[in-house]
Amino acid sequence: MGSCEQPVVQLDVRDIPPRERHPRIFGVLDGLPRGASLELTNDHDPKPLYYQIQFERPGQFDWEYLVEGPDVWRVRITRVRQ
Repeated sequence: MGSCEQPVVQLDVRDIPPRERHPRIFGVLDGLPRGASLELTNDHDPKPLYYQIQFERPGQFDWEYLVEGPDVWRVRITRVRQ
C-alpha cells in the first residue's frame, strides 16, 4: 500500500504586493493540519519570513529550501505541531 502523503499547498507570491505577502502566507500556514506543507515561491530569499515564523509560531513549522535563487526561491514549510 502507498504512503499516506499529506497535502501540499502551492503559493506563488511574486505577483502579490509585498505588504500583503506575509498576511496571506500566515493565513495559509495557520490552516494547515499537522504534516501538511506550504510550498512557497518567491522572487527573493524569504529569510525574514523564516524569522517571523520562528518568533510568532515557535516550534510549529519546519523550513526546507527547494530552490535557492538567484531569480526564484522555493521553500517547503511543513507544520510539525499545532
